[in-house]
Amino acid sequence: MADQMDYKPGAEQAAFSIETSSLSDQLATIRMALKTSPVRRPLAWVSVGIVAVIIATSIGQVLLNRWNQPFYDALARRDLGGFLHQLMIFAEIAGSLLVLNIGQTWLNQMIRLRLREALTLDLIDEWMAPARAFRLAHAGAIGVNPDQRMQQDAAHLSDLSTDLGVGLLQSFILLASFIGVLWQLSSGFVFHIGGHSITIPGYMVWAAVIYAGIASWLSWLVGRPLIRFNSDRYTREAELRSSMVRVNENVDAIALAHGEADARRQLELDLGTVLGAMRRIYSAQINLSWVTDAYGWITVVAPILVAAPVYFAGDISFGGLMMAVGAFNQVNSSLRWFINNIGAIADWRATLMRVADFRIALGETDILHDKEKRIEVGENRDGKLTFDELEVASPDGCTRLAETSVEVHPGEHVMITGDPRAGKTLFF
Repeated sequence: MADQMDYKPGAEQAAFSIETSSLSDQLATIRMALKTSPVRRPLAWVSVGIVAVIIATSIGQVLLNRWNQPFYDALARRDLGGFLHQLMIFAEIAGSLLVLNIGQTWLNQMIRLRLREALTLDLIDEWMAPARAFRLAHAGAIGVNPDQRMQQDAAHLSDLSTDLGVGLLQSFILLASFIGVLWQLSSGFVFHIGGHSITIPGYMVWAAVIYAGIASWLSWLVGRPLIRFNSDRYTREAELRSSMVRVNENVDAIALAHGEADARRQLELDLGTVLGAMRRIYSAQINLSWVTDAYGWITVVAPILVAAPVYFAGDISFGGLMMAVGAFNQVNSSLRWFINNIGAIADWRATLMRVADFRIALGETDILHDKEKRIEVGENRDGKLTFDELEVASPDGCTRLAETSVEVHPGEHVMITGDPRAGKTLFF
């Protein structure tokens, strides 16, 4: 008897696409994984520690910004004694910030380590549930190359989440620290136009918000396609890696069949898809660089241009100007976090999609398995082995025997044959 594979529309029920899950679903999935992780407490304590260090660093940054005015005023007065005194103060502030920066770097690495451990252990536990890995392997595209999702994608997600999360927290705390300082400095800014004096409360704060807001909107508009391009690249990389592993595992058979040309052709096709995906990413990154680089160059002079009318009117000293410029730069650097990290955010979004969707799929395979028709197993009184209308559904179609009803009597020997990739392994 022979087994064969027929494609039937109903067989598509055995496969499912989880790639349509929303961002909230994906974040909830990762949160659930971390909540049940055995390393959740060490991860929480390290996170608390880095928050404390970032807050202390922000206080140091505020003190350093206040140091600007007396330092530059001492330079303007050519006061050598005051200049040396301010240098001593700078050494104390800078030394404290150096220690805090080293501590933050160590805590950042510990968060990466713990987060990687939590995500990978959770994915391994879910994947190794009874018969789940087998079901997932026959559940469609989501089950292809699970090793890359658990190893490379989980590691990449841990690194990106740590860097982006810590950076966002640091920017938020710096913004909260300096926005009040910049608002207070702006309160003395008076514009003299046509004999009239005009005061704009929080003038430099509004200028920084509008300036960063426009740049953020443009960066998102130009950089958003990177999410899709990065996701496609990781898929193509996984396919190339899988093809290379397959060739390496079958080198003996390829050599005996003189199949090197076919194997090379397949590898070149897979490499071509990878290179195509990379070209799309590089093109999008170049377009994004036009926005981010132009914004960076304008930022060099933007705070001075914003405060210049007040300085030339004689309403603030040179030291006051530099203090306002420093506060503007701190607020602007916090607000431009999104602009600086749009490429990393797109990469994080694509990696989150791959890891979270994979974990969702692990649970969905059990639900699908419970809903699908099962093979009914009974016992024949006469000891015969009977197959009646047996079909096994998979994403590739239905695997079935050539005869709809087959009986194997006790003591009989039966050989089941079929074409390559007809689904014999899945059938058994």
